[in-house]
Amino acid sequence: MVAFSSGVILLYWLTVLPPYTWLFVLTFMVGAAAFWGRGSRFSSLCLLVCFGLLGLLWATWHADGRLAERLPQGLEGEQVTVSGHLCSLPQPGSFGSLRFNFCVQRWHEPATVPEGTRLPETLRLAWYGRDGKDLPDHRLRLEVVLKRPHGNLNQAGFRYEDWLFRNGFRATGSVRSVAPEPGLACGGHCQYRAWHQSVATVVEGWFGEAQQFPLIASLLIGNRGHLENAHWETLKATGTIHLVAISGLHLGLVAVAVGLLGRRLLLLVPSGWVSVHQGRVAVFALVMLCSLAYALLAGFTVPTRRALIMVVVGGWYLLMAREANAWQPFVAALFLVLLLDPFAPLDQGFWLSFGAVAVLLLVFAGRVATPGWLKGLVLAQFAVFAGLWPVLSHFGLGQPVAGLLANLLAIPWVSLVVMPVLFVGALLSALSGLSGFAMVLMDGALALLWGWLEWVQVLDWPVPGGGKVAQSGLLALVVVVMIRLPVPGFRPAAFAAIALWSLAALYHRDPVNSSVAVPEIRILDVGQGLSVLIRVDDKVLLYDTGPEVKGVFSAADSVLIPELSARGIRRIDHLVLSHADNDHSGGLPVLLDTFDVVRISSGEAGELSGSLDGLRLVRDCPAVAEHWGGLELAFWQAPDARAGNDASCVLRVSHGLSDTDIWLTGDISDRVEARMLADPELDWFNRQPAHRLVLAPHHGSKTSSSESWVETLRPDQVIYTAGYRHRFGHPHPEVTARYRQAGARALNTACSGQIAITLPATGPEIEEIRHSAPFWVAAPGLARDQCNIP
Repeated sequence: MVAFSSGVILLYWLTVLPPYTWLFVLTFMVGAAAFWGRGSRFSSLCLLVCFGLLGLLWATWHADGRLAERLPQGLEGEQVTVSGHLCSLPQPGSFGSLRFNFCVQRWHEPATVPEGTRLPETLRLAWYGRDGKDLPDHRLRLEVVLKRPHGNLNQAGFRYEDWLFRNGFRATGSVRSVAPEPGLACGGHCQYRAWHQSVATVVEGWFGEAQQFPLIASLLIGNRGHLENAHWETLKATGTIHLVAISGLHLGLVAVAVGLLGRRLLLLVPSGWVSVHQGRVAVFALVMLCSLAYALLAGFTVPTRRALIMVVVGGWYLLMAREANAWQPFVAALFLVLLLDPFAPLDQGFWLSFGAVAVLLLVFAGRVATPGWLKGLVLAQFAVFAGLWPVLSHFGLGQPVAGLLANLLAIPWVSLVVMPVLFVGALLSALSGLSGFAMVLMDGALALLWGWLEWVQVLDWPVPGGGKVAQSGLLALVVVVMIRLPVPGFRPAAFAAIALWSLAALYHRDPVNSSVAVPEIRILDVGQGLSVLIRVDDKVLLYDTGPEVKGVFSAADSVLIPELSARGIRRIDHLVLSHADNDHSGGLPVLLDTFDVVRISSGEAGELSGSLDGLRLVRDCPAVAEHWGGLELAFWQAPDARAGNDASCVLRVSHGLSDTDIWLTGDISDRVEARMLADPELDWFNRQPAHRLVLAPHHGSKTSSSESWVETLRPDQVIYTAGYRHRFGHPHPEVTARYRQAGARALNTACSGQIAITLPATGPEIEEIRHSAPFWVAAPGLARDQCNIP
């Protein structure tokens, strides 16, 4: 089981999908070697390798099948008609939209599909402009405009393409029209989804007026669509998001409660009617039945299915009533989860779930005497808090200290009060119609919980950070060892001293940045926007911060902060905001809260100072060049432009050792380009360096990059920073033709992802992150592989 599980996990460390036919042959050969040499150590080793290869083969086969579902390039952006059923509860989205998963049962008259290509079976859709209307039925005929899976591609931060692949969405898009299709065949999955939607409607009818309805719907039926941004901020800040994801805690509560109830009921059965073994089987069956019922009630989501498998395995071992190592059910559950869901390693929740169970086994398994419930709860919280820190650090996430205090009361309150109240309230509402009384009880229990979380949130906690994996791993090891040591008096003192020292070290904000040996410029992939990171020695300049849509997306939060933190950056020496447009200066407050920013400059200093309520001084575009190590940073701004795109602060980065110029041009128009060409005091055009790279003004808009400017500049490389299939259509074909005619090689962040430019003495070296991206992002035939610059 361990070897098979390791093989499944191994697949997701690879950048190329191995051919499973060859894997099958190799597995057969190794298995034959194990059979012929049976009884020897070599045979045992071959057997382990064989099962590891079986795991790899199993995961590869499933991944290859998922990749075979593709939206042909010719169907992107075209309006097509599909019929099918809802795969999830519809949830409110941004701009008044409705978001939902859609299982396609029929494609109506699609364009020619390449041979061997399967059209996507599951779509992730958004319905905009619906004017408050809801979906008329669970079986629908939709007119949709689709595109292939695509998202920002950087070395750190959230990857939308990973999430889409893991969940089986092989196309995303928007809905143009909706019509019911009641005559469509509805199988078991369709009927279940329809039933779950009807349950959600009933629950909203019962408790929709409750003050805590978003939490009631989340905990009772797994419907998190009513949670608002304020809820998510509180849950994230207090490390309690797991409370609203129906997983091991909730199913474990159901299993324990039903198990205890089943044992009590058996006591009422006359002696001799049921044997001991039959009684155990009956209790086991009852626990499994109720756990399955709750899992189905909660939407049968990925974490719910994973928790259900763990409950089944744990219950089976208890049913067998044999002495067994505590790690055996752990390994069995791991094996079954990966067997039934070979995409599970792409889930952070997978690692956190099994990591938490592993930590608890390390702390409590094999004890001669069990600690009391209160002491056990405290020890468990400290152990899980420290033990999961390395996992969170690996994913670039922080471990909020607030979570230690918040969960200390939240977990037992949810376990002993909230969940029983919710179940009893739902039962009362179903049997007697006392939904009003039940709603009062639910509101009371959840109001106390939420009040506690909000109080913990506003306390002055250290700013959470990801920390280093090695350092947080040392903390985890120390905490587990200290809890296990039986020496009286020594354990609490040593544990407290070392834990506090480790926490202080992890949260110490060193203002010194990590250093780079060679100057580097990174054009981050922020979609339709711009953000460029410049590093030389330990100095950092950030040019623009990318886009932000309030309450929907922030490049600063999802790209810049993870990327800079992963590179050991604590201080931004100079933040240059070309101008105040949202796609160049979004997320500024959260960036200033996270990093020590020494200086801010902008082409629209006044407007940006006003947006920050005067809390930070924003200087005008610098008039004097700066020299950092081997780089010269020279600035220019049109003297007659003080607002809008034309006010952009232009930056030229010059590296004398490699004779390279890199121009960052913001959103200047052709009018400002002409002003640059005519400026008698600007000497940037007077010489032609060995290497000149330019970021196309205004993302390649047709209002920029005039013929005279391109011809005079004559760059060796042009880089467009545009969104994939964005409605603005950047870069414009006329612009790309001009650069192509001038001999410039072209790259686009929409195709390449993040672009890294290093400056050794031999000349600039350019790296596109897509070349090191995993197979489900960059495999042949996918969006990035077929992404072309017009």
